[in-house]
Amino acid sequence: MKNNASGLESRRPDGRENAEARPVTLTLDYVAYPEGSVLIEMGETRVLCNASVQHEVPDWMAGSGSGWLTATYALLPRSTHTRTPRETDGLGGRTQEIRRLIGRSLRGALDLEQLGERMVIVDCDVLQADGGTRTASITGGYVAVALALRRLAIKELLAPDVLRTPVAAISVGVVDGEIRLDLCYEEDRDADVDLNLAMTGDGRVIEVQGTAEGAPFSRETLDRLLDLGERGIRELIQRQKEALAGPQGPWPFAAAR
Repeated sequence: MKNNASGLESRRPDGRENAEARPVTLTLDYVAYPEGSVLIEMGETRVLCNASVQHEVPDWMAGSGSGWLTATYALLPRSTHTRTPRETDGLGGRTQEIRRLIGRSLRGALDLEQLGERMVIVDCDVLQADGGTRTASITGGYVAVALALRRLAIKELLAPDVLRTPVAAISVGVVDGEIRLDLCYEEDRDADVDLNLAMTGDGRVIEVQGTAEGAPFSRETLDRLLDLGERGIRELIQRQKEALAGPQGPWPFAAAR
């Protein structure tokens, strides 16, 4: 066992307290060419999130006056403990599910009508996977989108209120009978209950994905998981705001002030 921040022995692999998230680093403009680029690091998990803005929408939206956001997600072959083959013959079910989750979550941050007939594409590439890659993709993806839209707003190509609210996501679970925040890979592998939570900055829920890996769990346990997850998301949104208020200049979106 390792000692946690309180000096007590911890049963968690990395020594954290049960209600403690992993350290978070957001590196803005990690790649030079996208309108918005962020490397998010949550402990040993690292995801590169690039947001591109195209001045067109899918054919089924043409003429609507409204915009769209979609997302991609991929594991680099050696982002995992053993090599994960590239999905060259079609996307697997897990990848498709995660892409849809990221897209749904990030659309919850936008006023798509204010976006106009533009499409934001968020590409999330996992450089190193140690649990929580889908939730890190949402949290980092939001910052990439905010960077991209801020640049358009500064050029007066978009209204500042196109971005309505911050969005972040985190995992919670039950491991060895303990409710824990932000599971690493080892905890996620051994969890009795695994739950992913995506929320807006004002506390509204976008998605809850929760599974009993073994025995069913109680409503009381679910409420405790959601409460802990919401606490973790509030901390992540604060980190997002701090990153976006850096040397890039003033943050123009009222929703994030």
